[in-house]
Amino acid sequence: MNIAQEVSIRTPDIPKPEAFTDAKAAVARLQALYDAAVQFLSENFEEALNAGQPEARVRAFYPEIRLTTTTYAKTDTRLSFGHVAEPGVYATTITRPDLFAAYLEQQIALLIESHGVPVVIGASDTVMPVHFAAANDPGLTVPQDGSMEFNLRDTFDVPDLTTTHDNIVNGEGFTYPDGARPLAPFTAQRVDYSLARLAHYTATAAEHFQNHILFTNYQFYVEEFEAYARHMLADPDSGYTSFVSTGNVEITDADAPIETPAKLPQMPTYHLKREGGGGITLVNIGVGPSNAKTATDHIAVLRPHAWLMVGHCAGLRNSQRLGDFVLAHAYLREDHVLDDDLPVWVPIPALAEIQIALEQAVAGVTKLEGYELKRIMRTGTVATIDNRNWELREQAGPVQRLSQSRAIALDMESATIAANGFRFRVPYGTLLCVSDKPLHGELKLPGMASEFYKTQVAAHLMIGIRAMEHLRDMPLERIHSRKLRSFEETAFL
Repeated sequence: MNIAQEVSIRTPDIPKPEAFTDAKAAVARLQALYDAAVQFLSENFEEALNAGQPEARVRAFYPEIRLTTTTYAKTDTRLSFGHVAEPGVYATTITRPDLFAAYLEQQIALLIESHGVPVVIGASDTVMPVHFAAANDPGLTVPQDGSMEFNLRDTFDVPDLTTTHDNIVNGEGFTYPDGARPLAPFTAQRVDYSLARLAHYTATAAEHFQNHILFTNYQFYVEEFEAYARHMLADPDSGYTSFVSTGNVEITDADAPIETPAKLPQMPTYHLKREGGGGITLVNIGVGPSNAKTATDHIAVLRPHAWLMVGHCAGLRNSQRLGDFVLAHAYLREDHVLDDDLPVWVPIPALAEIQIALEQAVAGVTKLEGYELKRIMRTGTVATIDNRNWELREQAGPVQRLSQSRAIALDMESATIAANGFRFRVPYGTLLCVSDKPLHGELKLPGMASEFYKTQVAAHLMIGIRAMEHLRDMPLERIHSRKLRSFEETAFL
């Protein structure tokens, strides 16, 4: 007998898998299985910190949802989710059912209705890393490897990048070890990985994120967002319940002070909350496609209903003015950060529902309609590049490509956010504000901003908010366009 066979393994008591035809009861069982696994790992880890290395390996497992169907779904063909592609066995591992309860209930209910068979809830074969279990306990921290008297990996399971990947959303033919095909776009490990990263990069807990996400690259929008949030909290009929600032500082009183942290995170994030996650989250991603990819890589696991970029850009046409708006209907991708995940030959389509919401919001805020709207807004291709100082390069190459693409604006984030929205099946859109015109001698320098520009910037964020409020009132199945779905998709959004 080899050493590996001699090692004993201590696991929690695991009930047998059970079939459910009620989505709420199914989620309750997921919660019970998850809580038991987390409690078992946390208690054993805390004991190991105090008493030393256990004699047996300590192991717990994520819960899973499993569906077996022998028939094709009978469902509304207009619906892009809620059913599997063909008969077979499908499964997904689950983490944080408390956080995803509403999402899980909705997706499970659709699955049961579409196929007329129960889902089976039980423990999976996927181990739960002790780091992710400990994340549920604010008083428990996993020390850095090597700082304890025993090797952590010898006793507890740790995060494993070989099982944490984007194979499902990238369409790379992922199946679970037993042959089951995926029900959801992310595995439990991938979700836990992103939840940990979100807390690190944004300094706010995942629980605060709302279903409608605004991305910006300018601090002024944060100030405007807080002012709007306070105005909404002062209105008892607004429907908004609280405002959360970086560091999880939450206020419900419009006049309550908010202490700014001494050290801001890489991507300061703010949440104007509403019941059921119907509020708005604003993320200041800063400058660059790498930040844009990082933010969207991790926010995607929360399955937001939509995300929009409301940032600044370079206007490429002489007829544009500083402060004009650009509504992207196509993207020239020279950001490069997603080339390995989504080839540049993949078209990123404009989504009609998002485009209409943005255009209506511009008209509503500016009080301009129809042909008059063209005075301040152009619709066209936005180019996204990974070199902020592209103007300093030899001009012939970049300018020729921009001209051939018919681009009307250039930035460093929009195409990345749109492309990751396409990749992760999250509805996306872009409305930019022209802050400089480098091809026409108007560089982004102090003192360049006109009164028109300052007024437009103040209105820009409000347009993004109004667009999100419009989308909030739309049924989810209308927002999630079938353009975001491929030949064989996961049943869950």
